[in-house]
Amino acid sequence: MSTPILELSGISKTFGAVRALSEVDFHVGAGEVVALLGDNGAGKSTLVKVISGAHPADSGGVMTWDGTPVTIGTPADAQRLGIATIYQDLALCDNLDIVGNLFLGNERLHFPGTLDEVEMERRAVELLDSLSVSIPSLRVPVAALSGGQRQIIAIARSLLGQPRVVMLDEPTAALGVAQTAQVLDLIERLRDQGLGVVLISHNMADVRAVADRAMVLRLGRDAGDFPIAETSYEEIVAAITGASDNPVSRRSTRTGSSATATKDKE
Repeated sequence: MSTPILELSGISKTFGAVRALSEVDFHVGAGEVVALLGDNGAGKSTLVKVISGAHPADSGGVMTWDGTPVTIGTPADAQRLGIATIYQDLALCDNLDIVGNLFLGNERLHFPGTLDEVEMERRAVELLDSLSVSIPSLRVPVAALSGGQRQIIAIARSLLGQPRVVMLDEPTAALGVAQTAQVLDLIERLRDQGLGVVLISHNMADVRAVADRAMVLRLGRDAGDFPIAETSYEEIVAAITGASDNPVSRRSTRTGSSATATKDKE
């Protein structure tokens, strides 16, 4: 196994008397999509915020970047390493156009106080082309875009900093079928470009469509690290819930029994 880009060992995080994470291990490599799964309150958001520098981890754990120990104490630390995080709210400005949103806070200037609109538009076209994203006009307000297009613009903006690890928090939540397909296609292109992608999702269909591995948290602890191609849906649900007897496994049993009975009658 090659050295992961990012690896966490024994990471814990407490908030007063609440232990949100307890000695969690996690890693993501180049050209790999890792799904981070767990029920509400399992610790997914806390782990993402630890990696992104929003919540520094407690002492005792170890983080490495390309095998070298690092400390991520602030969001700026994470960005300098090459970690980009796209949260559910996307942080887009509806009144600005696509170019304005892509370069918000990172504007290109001719001279102090003068925006280089031509260069920013050229770079925006280049970036979206590299992701095989087609949007008719880059000068429409972001408010006029579909949910899937907004998600794509948020992801594209994060790539301007040339990250090596991209974390996506529920990127397909509330999207329709076609828009979800657009976002999943983009995730696959990020993997093809050699980035490590961390996908936080409750949608198992999306996870099975694009993820290589699924890392499950339950009550702030490791509950398993599963290769998607070799793991059944029921096994992952059992790890998330902590019980092998759950609605998914019972439904699977009923479905299997019905199929067998039908075959016997034939």
